[in-house]
Amino acid sequence: MDNQSVMQEDLIQQVEKALDSIRPYLEADGGNVKVLEVTEAGLVRLELLGACGSCPMSAMTFKAGIEEAIKREVPMVKSIEAVNITSADDPDAKLPGNR
Repeated sequence: MDNQSVMQEDLIQQVEKALDSIRPYLEADGGNVKVLEVTEAGLVRLELLGACGSCPMSAMTFKAGIEEAIKREVPMVKSIEAVNITSADDPDAKLPGNR
């Protein structure tokens, strides 16, 4: 394994540790988050799982919770994006508990 791969794995582990601090709150509402990719440029791509993937509050949860937790714990991360943020006006959006 080359040095770049080791650094990448270390970065992924740091992101996972940061996410572990917010996962209990996501899981309480039937959701979770999965790391899809961490690029060399410091971009973290995530997928919102379970209720988080269809909740109209997912954009707020992402910004105020997930993104903040990662940026606070892993300062080398430059940007974070979720591949499946649900829009608040999405007719298929469901609030937790209204599945």
